[in-house]
Amino acid sequence: MKLTDPAPGRPCWVELSTSDVPAAQAFYATLLGWRSETDPRPEAGGYTTARIGEDAVAAFSPLYRPEERSAWTVSFATADADASADSVRSAGGTVLMDPMDVFDLGRFTVAADPAGAVFSLWQARAFPGAERFDEPGTLGWAELRTPDPKGALAFYPAVLGWTVDATEHFTHWGVDGTDFGGMKEQPDEPARTPPHWLPYFTVADTEATAATALAAGGTPLAPPRQIPGGPRVATLRDPQGAGFGIRTP
Repeated sequence: MKLTDPAPGRPCWVELSTSDVPAAQAFYATLLGWRSETDPRPEAGGYTTARIGEDAVAAFSPLYRPEERSAWTVSFATADADASADSVRSAGGTVLMDPMDVFDLGRFTVAADPAGAVFSLWQARAFPGAERFDEPGTLGWAELRTPDPKGALAFYPAVLGWTVDATEHFTHWGVDGTDFGGMKEQPDEPARTPPHWLPYFTVADTEATAATALAAGGTPLAPPRQIPGGPRVATLRDPQGAGFGIRTP
C-alpha cells in the first residue's frame, strides 16, 4: 500500500453521510480512535471533522434528503474541479452536484461513473484533504465495487489519469504507477448493494477491530481474511448501514 498524500488523482478525503451523526461519531471513536469537531457555522450544516490528535482524517455529515441511505463517499484530488466535471460528462458519467466553493477551503463536485458509483472531486485551497494516510485509524485503500469493470477501466483513466495494473482476478488503480486502490466486480442484481466506492481504514489488528465493531453494533459483510501477498482485510456495516473495510498491512 502506497497511499501517502492527497496528490492529484489520488484519494484525498472520505466522508460519511449518515442518518445519525452522534451515533456514528460514537461508533467510529470506539473503533478507530477518532474525536469529532463540528463546524459551528450555520451554513456548514452540521459538518463534522474526525481527527486523530490534531490531524483531520475524515468527516461526518447528516443526510440531506430522507430517501438517502447512510454511505461513505471517497473524494479524489483534482487541480480543477470544473474541468474534471466536464471530463466526467465527456466520459459518460453524471455530475450530481455542479462545482461549488466551500468557504476558502476548496471547490468540489459530486459525480457518478457510468454504472452509478458515486464519488467526489476536491480542488484544494486552504484545506488539502486528509492529513494522515495508511496509519491506524486512517484511510488506507479505496475499492470500486461495480458490475461494469470494462466501463470503469475506460472512465476513470480518462477523468483522473489513473494507471491500471490488471490481473485475471483483480485490478489496481494508481497514479504514475503508484497504487492507491482497486476494483472488484460485483453481480448486477437488484437485491445487491448498488455500485459504490468502499473505503478501507488501516488498523493494527483486523480480527480485534472486527470484534470491536460487532460489539459496538456493527454487522459483518465479509469475515477477516488474508489477501495473498497483501493485507489482512474484513468488510462491515456500521450501525446506520454504511459499508466500509478494515485492513492490516
